[in-house]
Amino acid sequence: MIMSDENTAVDTEVPMVPEKKADKKVALPEAADTDLQPVSPKKIQRKSAKPAEISSDAQLLFGKYSVSGLAVDDPSLASYIKLSKRPYPNIFGRRKYQAYYNAHTDIVERFISKLMRGGTGKKISGKVIRRKGALQGKKLKVVHMLQESFDIINKKTGKNPVQVLINALQNAAPIEDTTRVRYGGISYNVAVGISSQRRLDVALRNLALAGLMGAFKNKRTLSDALANEILLAASKSPDSYAIKKRVEAERIAKRAR
Repeated sequence: MIMSDENTAVDTEVPMVPEKKADKKVALPEAADTDLQPVSPKKIQRKSAKPAEISSDAQLLFGKYSVSGLAVDDPSLASYIKLSKRPYPNIFGRRKYQAYYNAHTDIVERFISKLMRGGTGKKISGKVIRRKGALQGKKLKVVHMLQESFDIINKKTGKNPVQVLINALQNAAPIEDTTRVRYGGISYNVAVGISSQRRLDVALRNLALAGLMGAFKNKRTLSDALANEILLAASKSPDSYAIKKRVEAERIAKRAR
C-alpha cells in the first residue's frame, strides 16, 4: 500500500522474488590420519592374468599318444595329413559345408569315418560283406575299436601308432589310376595321375575295407584286424590288402599308357 499526495491509498502489486536455494554440498571423505606419500613405480606390483594351463593329457590322442613331431616322407601328402591336439578327434561336422572340408579334417577322424559303414556293398575278394548296420552312425563305438588297435600296435612295436598309421597311408596311396574314355563307340582305359587328396582317400578306404574283411566271419576282432592291416601296410608287406590294391591299380595304369 502506497500513499499518494491526495492522501488516497493506491494498491500496487510488488513482484515476489523467489528465494535462492542453498547450494548442495557434497561431503568429501575425510583424509586418513596417515600422511600420503607418492609410491614409486617399482614398488607397484601388477597382477598379470595368467593363461589357462592346458593339461598335457588333453594334447595327447586318447590321452596316450603324441601327435606332434611326426614325420611325413611324401611331400604331396604332407599338406593333407592333419593332426589335431585333442584326446578324441571329433569336430562334429562343423566344417561340413566349407570348401575342401576333408583337407582340414584330422586324419584319424577321417579313418574313423571310413570305418562307419555297413559292409563292402560289392564283391571284394569274391565275397560281399554285410554287417547289418553294426557300425553305421556309431562313431563312439568305432573310436573305442581304433583305440584298442592303437594299443595293440604300440604293444607289438613300441612305436607311436599314429606314426605307424601315417606310414601305412603313404605306402598304400597309389600314384596312378585309369579312367575309361570312349571314342567312336569304342571304350578303352587311359592312364591318369591321381591328386593328393584322392590318393589319401583311396588309402583310407582300402585300410578300412581290409579291417572289415579280416574280422568278417572270423574269431579275430575288428581291432585285431585293423592293427594287423596297419602293421602290414606300414612295412610294405605283399600280404597287405591295401598294398595289393595299390600294386594292381598301378600295374593296370602302366599297361594303359
